[in-house]
Amino acid sequence: MDIVIFDGYTINPGDLSWSKLEKLCDRLTVFDATPPDKALSRIGNSEILMTSKCRITREFMEQCPNLKYIGSTATGYNNIDVEAAADMGIAVTNIPAYSTDAVAQHTIALILELANNVGLHNRSVQEGQWSDCKYFCYWKKPVTLLTGKSLGIIGYGAIGKRVAEIARALGMTVNIYREDPEGAMKSDFVSLHCPLTEDNKRMVNADFIVNMKPGAVFINTARGGLVDERALADALKSGFLSAAAVDVLETEPPSIDCPLLGIDNCIITPHMAWSPKEMRQAVIDVLAENLQSWLNGGRLNRVE
Repeated sequence: MDIVIFDGYTINPGDLSWSKLEKLCDRLTVFDATPPDKALSRIGNSEILMTSKCRITREFMEQCPNLKYIGSTATGYNNIDVEAAADMGIAVTNIPAYSTDAVAQHTIALILELANNVGLHNRSVQEGQWSDCKYFCYWKKPVTLLTGKSLGIIGYGAIGKRVAEIARALGMTVNIYREDPEGAMKSDFVSLHCPLTEDNKRMVNADFIVNMKPGAVFINTARGGLVDERALADALKSGFLSAAAVDVLETEPPSIDCPLLGIDNCIITPHMAWSPKEMRQAVIDVLAENLQSWLNGGRLNRVE
């Protein structure tokens, strides 16, 4: 039995071992990333495919007669035609809720960076501005006290709940959208933690933003497709929103004409919230556990 991993670099750029998967197969082939035009040739006659980014369509599966199992290497599996897989008797699994603490931590890190401007002030000091200052302290931008500020959370699953817990520990008031939509929308900070579906694609659009509190801060560590990036860019440039911080974009990596690039009051990190070494090891562990379960006739983390 052969396993092919289409996009292994982001999980394991070299600091982890694939040994748990190697023990379950005759041959493991790992590609750092796979462009669409290479997918068929790379899977060959393999029975097991693992991927998170490649589009696995009905047409693709029909051209892979040996394919028996697809393991999503992420929580989301909207890149896989699960209905087609079920029709063809191909098992599909995912990695549920492995990154809760990591994504919540990154969300709070973005909020803290916008509140304290740590990076800005470090650069200022390194450039000699403190050495040239006649006062013992200064600030390039005002520091915002989070105690007493409100945080609206849209999407109250495991990650949303963990973000709420940490925010309350910082003295923030938490407003949950599903319980109090107006309170969440009018919060000082609004943070997305919901999955991307056909129904909520680009939900954060001009109509959404105009209902937010003027001067609010927008955070997105969920999915880039939830946001109309042009509308968000316009709100930031006009000053209606004071700032934004996002870890995800609609197109990743972004094109050079992404509307959010180059905006001073917008922080962008490269979809890294999920990526602590501990989390990436958990992905490999669960990939192996899912596959072992399937080999034994079980249904661990089956999504079809």
